[in-house]
Amino acid sequence: MLIWLAEQLSSYWSAFHVVQYLTFRTILSALTALALSLWLGPLVIDQLSARQLGQQVRDDGPQSHLSKAGTPTMGGVLILLAVTFATLLWARWSNAYVWVVLAVTLLFGMVGWLDDWLKISRRNARGLPARWKYLLQSIGGAGAAWWLYHYAHVPAFDQLLIPFLKDVYLPLGVGFVVLGYFVIVGSSNAVNLTDGLDGLAIMPTVMVAAALGIFAYLTGHAVFSQYLFIPYVPGAGELAVIGGAMVGAGLGFLWFNAYPAQVFMGDVGALALGAALGTMALIVRQELVFMLMSGVFVMETVSVILQVASFKLTGRRIFRMAPIHHHFELKGWPEPRVIVRFWIIAFVLVLIGLASLKLR
Repeated sequence: MLIWLAEQLSSYWSAFHVVQYLTFRTILSALTALALSLWLGPLVIDQLSARQLGQQVRDDGPQSHLSKAGTPTMGGVLILLAVTFATLLWARWSNAYVWVVLAVTLLFGMVGWLDDWLKISRRNARGLPARWKYLLQSIGGAGAAWWLYHYAHVPAFDQLLIPFLKDVYLPLGVGFVVLGYFVIVGSSNAVNLTDGLDGLAIMPTVMVAAALGIFAYLTGHAVFSQYLFIPYVPGAGELAVIGGAMVGAGLGFLWFNAYPAQVFMGDVGALALGAALGTMALIVRQELVFMLMSGVFVMETVSVILQVASFKLTGRRIFRMAPIHHHFELKGWPEPRVIVRFWIIAFVLVLIGLASLKLR
């Protein structure tokens, strides 16, 4: 929106030309989302508290979590508001990829909102039945992947990039839709599983969003993409604005979500952010690197799969409790220690993912 206004004003003052630069708009998008989150945060928390939208805590979880019951949840609404507003303010509305990512983000946010609302209204931690949640996620994930393949198709969507190897690709064809479905839905659920401790999920999300913003900028630049041997996707660079918005909104939310949390993200935020990250990774053609950078999310998801499979097959549990962050809690690690150590792991994995740009 402000791009159009700047174009009109640039004829009167050339300084407005700076708004055309993608890097400048990405920085402003991050700052806008951050400022909006910090400004609206207390208002959102007060409204959630007034409506008694408090967290429902599982009675079979760590006993230390019982004191968190009643803490305002559904705070992910704050993130979605900040991301959407900052993106619409600083991104080019003519870019189809921007609308796809926003649509997926808001759709999965609606699924998460419904899940959170049912948990609160029914006074239990179950929420939306898994089959209905998965069905709605599947419609959103498959729909986005299908649209990208059929309507925004570029040659890069026919190949799967193998990181750390130069000019090594696997042919995909229509398999892009299948891959896209699993990336979007899987990422959404992975972030949701990780969101179990104060600030645990949001900081890795911020790191991965920043990295995907860098990949988006380079992938949408013909010269840089050719130099780095990564796929060129015209228009993908505009996703850096969304990446910046996610960074700003995430940091603003962390201000209130840091231990001890004043508000929880809830499924409305976790499902939406995970889906947004997956969609961005799909568009910039960095699915495998995305899995590497999202190692904390992957670890949490795999721990749940292994725990369930082991218990059903052998009657024994591998971990004291899954997801794995609860395992370390039950081993005696204080919650802040678990959170910060997982953040450190996420930071290292994101750096390794970024290193794949040159290590080929």
